[in-house]
Amino acid sequence: MSSTSKKHRTLDQPTPQEDQRIQQGIEADPDTRELSEREFSQLKRMGRPKAEVTKERITIRLSPEVLEHFRSLGPGWQTRIDEVLKEMVNQQNQ
Repeated sequence: MSSTSKKHRTLDQPTPQEDQRIQQGIEADPDTRELSEREFSQLKRMGRPKAEVTKERITIRLSPEVLEHFRSLGPGWQTRIDEVLKEMVNQQNQ
């Protein structure tokens, strides 16, 4: 059996017989168990937390020197560009 993901990838799903063998293997494993509803509700979402304020995705053309400078500072270079621009906006609004 197969299904399609949101990104149009084909995902192979186990057949009912394979799923039954998988479930039997889970039940036979003493190191695993089914979570209760309460335990399941307490699980924390993995990945990046949702931002309180979201940013707008745009395309911008910057000079090579500007990109080289900010990228050389390591990860978070786009955020730093945003901070510099916000600082400029704040200064002009004073």
